[in-house]
Amino acid sequence: MTFKPKALPTLIGSIPLRDHQEAVRLILKYTPEIPLWPQLPVYPEERLLTQFAEGLPGIHTKDDRLYFDTSSPDFDEQVVAFFEDYLAIKEAGEPLEGSRFAFSHATCRGFDALIEAISQVETPPFALKGQITGPFTMLTGIKDQEGKLGFFNPILRDAVVKAISLKAVYQVERMKGLCPTVILFLDEPALAGFGSSAMVGINRDDTLSDLKSVVDEVISAGAIPGIHVCANTDWSLVMDAGISILSFDAYSYFDKLVLYKERLMRFLDDGNSIAWGLVPTLNTDDLAKEDVDSLFSMWKNCAGEFDLDYARLVEQSLITPSCGTGLLTIEQAGKALSLTRDLSLRIRDRGFS
Repeated sequence: MTFKPKALPTLIGSIPLRDHQEAVRLILKYTPEIPLWPQLPVYPEERLLTQFAEGLPGIHTKDDRLYFDTSSPDFDEQVVAFFEDYLAIKEAGEPLEGSRFAFSHATCRGFDALIEAISQVETPPFALKGQITGPFTMLTGIKDQEGKLGFFNPILRDAVVKAISLKAVYQVERMKGLCPTVILFLDEPALAGFGSSAMVGINRDDTLSDLKSVVDEVISAGAIPGIHVCANTDWSLVMDAGISILSFDAYSYFDKLVLYKERLMRFLDDGNSIAWGLVPTLNTDDLAKEDVDSLFSMWKNCAGEFDLDYARLVEQSLITPSCGTGLLTIEQAGKALSLTRDLSLRIRDRGFS
């Protein structure tokens, strides 16, 4: 699927509100062309790891800590039940709705709020956006009862990749019932640590295999896959995963991404897109000092690094905040969303002038 986002604005997941319907109204106000479903981290069940951990074998929570308990007497039974349920969907054609791979009421309130809102509009938006925590972040963020990364347990690794794949497909299927164009981002903040001493023993081939497995399922479901990393990483790894959208913190890390310019140009030549996280959300001082003029100047400087005409770069770009707004105040989040919308308009209207 050739996707040309034309520098439209969209967001990255989290919103600092308690009411899901209010969050959707805010999203539709500022990004009506490509709205996404909100994650409200004020609720523990909607945080980075917990929201998509339901249904995994051996998963437990104790003292607000999420972990795998592989020592549980019924762990093997849980594993068997998990893979039986997976095969029932993949091979026997059972529906995702009602399965362990669908969202529960506790985790789906933001998703359902967007679905309800979009079902009532007369004209579908340009696209709908969903998101899910990626396999690398899940498998390095959740440890077992002995403190060992889930990544190093082959059974857990396989289960996490399969679960994330089907949870992503579940989103896609429901959103495509309302809008033919669906974007699905893998949120992979932990990829910032790929190759570091904290990740010793995790190699590129295994990491890439896991990412590609999920991306391939998203593509098979008819959606446009992207990966969002809110810091620096091995960007060649991200682009090699088969994604159509590379989403990054352009405000703080453009100088790191441009080191991969040759690979990035091939990525764009293949018809893929970049989601430019130009509106800072990770440092409130940065957010306070910026306005549309300053961010537009930054965009022009970034765009000037590419051997592309302006119209083509705009056609293959999305404009976003650098990351989610869930840790900001409501007022700060409002400014970030407003800047995202207004910067997108400026980029589309003004060219290099």
